[in-house]
Amino acid sequence: MHFLNKNKDPLKPKKITRRSILFAIGYSLVISTTLLGCGTKVNTNSEQAASSNSTEAANTTSTKSNEKLVRIVRSKQLTALASLEKKGTLEKRLEPLGYKVEWPEFAAGPQQLEALNAGGLHIASTAESPPVFSQAAGAPLVYLAANSSDGRSVSLLVPSNSTVKSVKDLKGKKIAFQKASIGHYLTVRAVEKEGLKLTDVESIFLPPPDANVAFSQGKVDAWFIWEPFVTRTEQKKIGRILIDGGNGLRDTNNFYSTTRKFYQENPEVVKIFLEELQKEQNWAKNNPKELAQLLAPVTQLDIPTLEKMHSKYDFSLVPITDKIINKQQEVADKWYSLGLIPKKVNVRDGFLTSEEYAKITPPEVQAQK
Repeated sequence: MHFLNKNKDPLKPKKITRRSILFAIGYSLVISTTLLGCGTKVNTNSEQAASSNSTEAANTTSTKSNEKLVRIVRSKQLTALASLEKKGTLEKRLEPLGYKVEWPEFAAGPQQLEALNAGGLHIASTAESPPVFSQAAGAPLVYLAANSSDGRSVSLLVPSNSTVKSVKDLKGKKIAFQKASIGHYLTVRAVEKEGLKLTDVESIFLPPPDANVAFSQGKVDAWFIWEPFVTRTEQKKIGRILIDGGNGLRDTNNFYSTTRKFYQENPEVVKIFLEELQKEQNWAKNNPKELAQLLAPVTQLDIPTLEKMHSKYDFSLVPITDKIINKQQEVADKWYSLGLIPKKVNVRDGFLTSEEYAKITPPEVQAQK
């Protein structure tokens, strides 16, 4: 997990481009930069490290020739996916099938999907926007499952001493967020809800660790970010929540995704993963104190604070429906209308058929349809 590094200055040097470049998925594509002057993209040490980690992961092979490897993203939100890793139950289920599990960590969703396409990750956990950018780049992405939206876990922070009282007050000011992330999408939603446009604010594209530094040093006026950064920032009295994604602001789901190749070659692994994840979701929902106790050693948060943080999550897989697919198409169309992806995306290309979902989705989730 990344923490504040006071020696870093992520806003120097500042580079602004005015050409539309597609966000990269995989090694052969390039990471996108600012479009039409709407945002500032900063090259950071964290991004270079993430790329290096992806390369290293892609080149890692199992120590045993007959052992297969599945890489599942480590949960930075410290929820049911994190407790699944901590308990090791998935490893026990997959061991008889000859699989070893690794849990690589990435700064945010876009970096996950870059690694997914490069072979450094097999199952990603992101919000709605990273998969759209991935599909726009031509990556063979497959949506495996949808998760609850957990809107309250994503917040727009302003400095504790800021005079800003509403999103309207941020007109002309700098808002930091990871490009192509839920923070980016909710910034769009928030400004439009106030009758503004994304171009009415200055978008500062920074991965979470560097945005953390910039926000803490007062170099940006606001930061749209998820847990546990929100709780940490509040606890340190560095920032306060202006709005969060609850109360209808967030209208999308989170997704677990993979590549078409991994899904086709490992359907049983996918099925077992979703089964164990659903069990863990149920356990986390019904045992908040035990969840906090389990995850406290790997955080800087005490048990009561973790319980408060986890109360922002619904801990539930939801079935893939036409409603979810149609909403995801709206997201894709929004990014295209803003000029942030170069072509229209048919998100259905990444979804499976109802019959395919029935084979891999836990029955209790499927029954919700």
